[in-house]
Amino acid sequence: MDKRVVVTGMGIVSCIGNDTQSFWKNLTEGVCGLDYITEFDTKDLPVKIGGKVRDFDPLDFGMDKPFIRKQDPFAIYAMAASWQAMNDSGLISGENIDPFRLGVYIGSGVGGFTVAYREIFKMYEDPSGQWLSPMFIPTMISNIASGQVAIKFQAKGPCIDIVTACATSTHSIGEAYRAIRHGYADAIAAGGTDNCTIPLGLAGFGNLKALSRATDPKYASLPFNLNRSGFVMADGASVLILEEYEHAVARGAKIYAEVAGYGSTCDAYHSTAPRPDGSTQARCITDACEEARFDASKDTVYINAHGTGTKLNDVAETLAYKAAFGDFAYKCHISSTKSMHGHMLGATGATEAIASVLALRDGIVPPTINLDTPDPECDLDYTPNKAVKAGITLALSDSFGFGGHNACLAFRRV
Repeated sequence: MDKRVVVTGMGIVSCIGNDTQSFWKNLTEGVCGLDYITEFDTKDLPVKIGGKVRDFDPLDFGMDKPFIRKQDPFAIYAMAASWQAMNDSGLISGENIDPFRLGVYIGSGVGGFTVAYREIFKMYEDPSGQWLSPMFIPTMISNIASGQVAIKFQAKGPCIDIVTACATSTHSIGEAYRAIRHGYADAIAAGGTDNCTIPLGLAGFGNLKALSRATDPKYASLPFNLNRSGFVMADGASVLILEEYEHAVARGAKIYAEVAGYGSTCDAYHSTAPRPDGSTQARCITDACEEARFDASKDTVYINAHGTGTKLNDVAETLAYKAAFGDFAYKCHISSTKSMHGHMLGATGATEAIASVLALRDGIVPPTINLDTPDPECDLDYTPNKAVKAGITLALSDSFGFGGHNACLAFRRV
């Protein structure tokens, strides 16, 4: 018999908050965390704005200086988000959960980008490679974030690194949900992490023509806006603790929401462009909704859209909602919180899942800020500029990644 799965802890590191409380407060108030990049010289780069993590001290999140010194930022962010989420959940391996029933599914779109960038310079200067750090490989590989979190919290159950570009952490949560639902674990720390707003990342995505070339950071990430010109890259990590319902109830855990559905499809169309008619994206949404027992006559739906602010995505996504819901699409409350926290790549799905859970809990739809000139082809209710109150009964979070990877999560109150 399938088991129920609930969310019992959450943690986040982002450009608009390094904890869930400040993150949610800023989202609902329409605060934009994007700004000029000052951490390195951007004079010759095609893009000069992003969502850098600031006012962040890893020592505040259970890490010591030797660990911090040896890790890439993507692993440090994952550890900070996991530390918050585990503390929030109250789970302690070996005390209130069997270590072999506690897992970690934390993915990364790129992995140790900062370390790789640094060490490649060394190799270029001396092809013998003798000056490469002996820790280069174990700090660069994308699975090390999951591995380090498992070590820290003695999670001896399934430990997996999912890599599906911008859909990474949505898939991580979805696959963790299935693992618990079918009895392979009692709890899993699931989410994603990335630190790609570095010179190599900005140049690479910039030359792909995927990034906004706006010069005003507060008017750069423009999902569903006719003036949009690309996404704004951001860094950080988000982790949710998923737990089997009876296990959570037995230990008196706080429950945020139930994971009620999950869908996963592939466009099978293009390496970077979404399928234009939205049909494959729609299928992953309908799969999640069917599993969550969506009822158009009873449900009030909030959707945290992928909403990147690229010309192709926003139109295809609008078509996907119409294909998935028909006329009901016009009744859905939808927003893209990327307008405030930017595109966190492998971390973005989990970040938006947290936003969806909190929207469901509080009955507040966060806005899509800067939506002053809606694209006529994006004619659904994208919650322009200000948050609204709504009696949400079903919250969805969808993500679409390069390679055609599509994923959608559904949440309900318990």
